[in-house]
Amino acid sequence: MNNADLIQRITVNPDICHGKPTVRGLRYPVVNVLEMLASDMTQEEILADYPDLEKEDLQACLLYVQATA
Repeated sequence: MNNADLIQRITVNPDICHGKPTVRGLRYPVVNVLEMLASDMTQEEILADYPDLEKEDLQACLLYVQATA
């Protein structure tokens, strides 16, 4: 999946999570996913704990923060 496709997984909707960027319109704010990654959770652990998330969602969060930094 290319970067353009990945970044489209990040959505902003004022009715979801107070308009914070989320993963695919789900109630998973990008910042929460990044906090999990920063706390040394592995991608496998995150995906096991949050079955709605996909590996590409984690990549999209990292790409999003890079693009907005």
